[in-house]
Amino acid sequence: MKKIPDAPAPSIWRKSSYSNGEGAACVEVAGGHPGVVPVRDSKNPHGPALVFPISRWSSFVAAVKTGELGR
Repeated sequence: MKKIPDAPAPSIWRKSSYSNGEGAACVEVAGGHPGVVPVRDSKNPHGPALVFPISRWSSFVAAVKTGELGR
């Protein structure tokens, strides 16, 4: 697993709009990290984060929005 690159300020995490409203399946992403997108489980904010290259994350988000991944 990659370390989240150093950023000038602490990460500000935001919850995905696709997460359910009951807190059971929530994904958070952090901005401000050049070239990568850190992703974590909101139920475990001090746990590990996965770090994806921006191009891969953008492809994933596009596939979710078009329904390409299914359920």
